[in-house]
Amino acid sequence: MSRRHAAEKRTILPDMKYDSILVAKFTNSIMKEGKKGLAEKIIYSAFDKIEKKYRANAFETFNSAINNVKPYLEVTSVRVGGANYQVPAPVDERRGNALSIRWIIGAAAKRSEKAMVDKLAEEIFEAANNRGGAIKKREEAHKMAEANKAFAHYRTIKTGR
Repeated sequence: MSRRHAAEKRTILPDMKYDSILVAKFTNSIMKEGKKGLAEKIIYSAFDKIEKKYRANAFETFNSAINNVKPYLEVTSVRVGGANYQVPAPVDERRGNALSIRWIIGAAAKRSEKAMVDKLAEEIFEAANNRGGAIKKREEAHKMAEANKAFAHYRTIKTGR
């Protein structure tokens, strides 16, 4: 990791159907081995399934799911005097989106349904309603940060804020 300067932020083009950068990032996270067409097909099929099964706007449900799963606190490891402490720190917007996308995809992959389209549709709908594996993951992160609140004063040492 270079210490000279921070990596530049890459611009990402929004997806074609919903004109959303968040859906494009979700597509890129689902994609394996460069098969973007397949990833888009999975996501749009999952959105169609949400609209048919639950009679809800799929794009709004997706945005609601991302916002519900997004953590506001996480723990970071800080080394002080030879000991490592798990220090709670706030999560910025970009990292929160990345974590929520990762957690939703991971929770969907672990589900028992047969096809990824079904798994993803169910997980997105459950996350929008504050249920499911991704919400459990966020609650776990918040519990960890809450448990280590005593070490919050060490945060100033690492970040200099």
